[in-house]
Amino acid sequence: MSPQRRRVRLSPAAEHAVHPLLERIRTEQGVPGPFSDEALAEAETAAEEQVTGGLDLTDVPFLTIDPPGARDLDQAMHIARDGAGYVVQYAIADPASFVQAGGALDTELAERGVTFYGPDGSITLHPEVISEAAASLLEGQTRPACVWQIRLDGEGAVLEAGVQRAQVRSRAQLDYADAARRIENAGDEPAGELDQVLVLLREVGQLRTAQERARGGASLAIREQEVVADDGGYRLVQRAQLDVEDWNAQISLLTGMVAADLMRQARVGVLRTLPPADPRDVDRVRRAAHGLGIDWPQGRPYGEVLSGLDSADPAHAAFLQEATSLFRGAGYLTFDGELPAHSPHAAIASEYAHVTAPLRRLVDRYGLEICLAATAGTEVPGWVREALDDLPGIMGRAGQRSAAYERACVDAVEAVLLQGRIGQRFEGVIVEVDTHDGGPSAGQDVLPRTGEQRGTVVLAEPAVRAEITGPGLPLGERVQVRVAHVDVDERAVRFALA
Repeated sequence: MSPQRRRVRLSPAAEHAVHPLLERIRTEQGVPGPFSDEALAEAETAAEEQVTGGLDLTDVPFLTIDPPGARDLDQAMHIARDGAGYVVQYAIADPASFVQAGGALDTELAERGVTFYGPDGSITLHPEVISEAAASLLEGQTRPACVWQIRLDGEGAVLEAGVQRAQVRSRAQLDYADAARRIENAGDEPAGELDQVLVLLREVGQLRTAQERARGGASLAIREQEVVADDGGYRLVQRAQLDVEDWNAQISLLTGMVAADLMRQARVGVLRTLPPADPRDVDRVRRAAHGLGIDWPQGRPYGEVLSGLDSADPAHAAFLQEATSLFRGAGYLTFDGELPAHSPHAAIASEYAHVTAPLRRLVDRYGLEICLAATAGTEVPGWVREALDDLPGIMGRAGQRSAAYERACVDAVEAVLLQGRIGQRFEGVIVEVDTHDGGPSAGQDVLPRTGEQRGTVVLAEPAVRAEITGPGLPLGERVQVRVAHVDVDERAVRFALA
């Protein structure tokens, strides 16, 4: 599946130390500020109007599974048996029902592109009156949605799929731990209707994971990190990803894949693309695997290696973080009329479109409209077609800004975590060493082991990735390193060989 970027959050006890740094980062990175009065007025007016129409699916027992405390709920699901197979109903929030094409709010959404995530909270794509209220698929609330119906056979392969507008009402808002606990306690023959959905989520999720491996796809289980106060300092606590998170993600991936097929049928679309991993990155990550004690037999695809790792293991978690470099160069491909050549997303090993997170990602609103039209056999709205040429640029800029913001936040948190620890020793693996031309190398052709070199070291515990300097840095080897320099204001951490 598509890899997540590394994110860190703060416990309340740690917020006061990092909050001023994060405020400065937001200013430096040009992170979006408040919405204009005009955009907010449009949002508030739209939120007050009751959105009706479409199918009435309020009797379907949908449920949501999201991180604890989430309010911007994009997705609600229901799964039922269908003979030897399954029917997946996947309700996606419908912000298009609240946004006037070409209005002030629409213009500001294009300037933002995505929700920005930081350790102390998020800066939402839509005003909260929409993203966390009127359009959010909150428990017990009737909401407009774009509801996918996807029929699968007994092996989890797609038989048919389509999407229609409907009214839905979620029965329960679960977090991942809640869902995992209910699945475990339900056994194989659950009595309650919601537990039946969750047990079928496990079945379908496992089948779709097997389908992913058969295609040659690759999943990354990135652990969430939290900085907590500890005896006058700070430490990093890491949460392993639960199986239910992967099963939940598989439903989203399934939907994105069938969306790409519908777009081809409509001859209008916006695909998410990713080129194959650069062989130099594969070689470098393979060396990191060796240094972290992870078995990677010659000739075995990296997707198979990643699927066998446990993010609860610190060495595996560090390797998974480093493996994100295999998924560089993602972009968007739009078309209208002439069909493009087959354009798979390398991590998914299939064509794929973003359509399941429209409250947090602008492009999904347009993708959903294309798929609604394809299902109904109607024309794609003009406002969607007119935006296609600009969407890749809008989303590319938004992705770069949000990634830079998240990266700066992680750097700041790591500096706070390691301040006052000059000289402290850790175990790590050197994953990059600068070459003569100043670029990173994953091979043997590095500077001679005399004089000072600069490279990158990954620690298994805590999961820190930082600069290292020293003579003869041994690429791909497990080494003892010490904290040599920390500058919290500059968000800089540097290690040296111990």
